[in-house]
Amino acid sequence: MTYTYKTMPSPVGDLKLVASERGLSAILWENDSPDRVHLGAMTEDEGNPILVEAQRQITAYFAGQLTEFTVPLEFHGTDFQKSVWAALLTIPFGETRSYGEIARQIGRPTAYRAVGAANGKNPISIIAPCHRVIGSNGSLTGFAGGLDAKELLLGLERRRLL
Repeated sequence: MTYTYKTMPSPVGDLKLVASERGLSAILWENDSPDRVHLGAMTEDEGNPILVEAQRQITAYFAGQLTEFTVPLEFHGTDFQKSVWAALLTIPFGETRSYGEIARQIGRPTAYRAVGAANGKNPISIIAPCHRVIGSNGSLTGFAGGLDAKELLLGLERRRLL
């Protein structure tokens, strides 16, 4: 499968948007680990309609004008990872869930550590809101974009709800 990408500036640094012909496949962080998300060959395409729409929606999100994304998504991962990522999409804007709550939601109540690992491999950060998953004690835990970015995203959503 061939992927196209474009890079966009954001308040959390440059983001690399990656799409297949079917949907957005990744949002990669400026200092992302090359081992976190595995995709095939990529070519730059600033005019790809999926990437243009993803950038428009992400820009609106950061401007406080969008609370729900509609760009088509195409996740690549194991069935377990996909179940976790699908659960992320159900977390309402401005709310959080613990790893244990996600584990229970997907019918694997003791798999909270595996949920954490899948959360860390979420290829479509921000849109599949892994930043909304926190520790059971309410603490901010690991995030591919860094804890400062996680805190910024959560703060942006809290302020929008006020």
